[in-house]
Amino acid sequence: MRNLVIGGLICMLSVSASVVNAANEQPLPIPLWPQEAPGALGQADKDIPQLIPCLPERPNGAAIIICPGGGYARLAMDHEGHQIAQWFSSQGIAAFILKYRLPTDGYRHPIPLLDAQRAIRMVRAGAEKWKLMADRIGILGFSAGGHLASSAGTHFESPVQLENQKRDAIDSLSCRPDFMVLIYPVISMQQGTTHAGSRNNLLGENPPQQLIDLMSNEKQVTPQTPSTFLVHAFDDKGVITQNSIFFYEALRQADVPTEMHIFLKGGHGFGMRPQTGPAAQWPRLCVEWMGQMEFIPK
Repeated sequence: MRNLVIGGLICMLSVSASVVNAANEQPLPIPLWPQEAPGALGQADKDIPQLIPCLPERPNGAAIIICPGGGYARLAMDHEGHQIAQWFSSQGIAAFILKYRLPTDGYRHPIPLLDAQRAIRMVRAGAEKWKLMADRIGILGFSAGGHLASSAGTHFESPVQLENQKRDAIDSLSCRPDFMVLIYPVISMQQGTTHAGSRNNLLGENPPQQLIDLMSNEKQVTPQTPSTFLVHAFDDKGVITQNSIFFYEALRQADVPTEMHIFLKGGHGFGMRPQTGPAAQWPRLCVEWMGQMEFIPK
């Protein structure tokens, strides 16, 4: 059954070779930087941001970078990572799981955003190799990963640049995603709307109001913000629906094409679980939206 689900999926062993790790059928990760990552605190696995690419047998040219959730404390790599990547790949869309560095490992803002911006540039740099269209590269995020994805879509005009950071040819490329897919996302850092754990981890327990406003992404929308597909559940007790609603309203005010689905039931963290009911339809609805927006080339 697993082989039927995965289908003709080809996962990348490295930037230059398309092979599957025969031991566990999972692709091996690619470091975002060939040398030590900017701002690295060590050389352990947690200090090395990586991409896990899964390429379809028949690519349609579109690509999506997946940011798993986990409250900026952990990464839900299974139901918000590998399962999603395999499904999008089965639809002809190249999927890249981003293993970004976490505040709980010492990497508070802006390090996760730095990793997301580098991931977008890296996929764009590999467009020809991976049979992608460089202007059809989106970013998808769940929960706190949705905050990271929405940060990538609203802070691209001021890319993160650490002091003494060495730049290479990849860093010369745009870090603006062409579209965003945000699933039960944390958007705001404002008291009463945000997910407190995500905010405390990313910004610290007593961040200045200026930083709170800066990373409240509903306040950072402009007409240049990428088109967005939003999904939430009415009964989500972890991240309240106002996060998606406020972002949708900001996008609408900026005349950014946007589609939002708020399902009656689903709670938080439902991923693609079929027992969720109608909310589990979101991947199909998302691909239909991508087609309407021509992010999937005709």
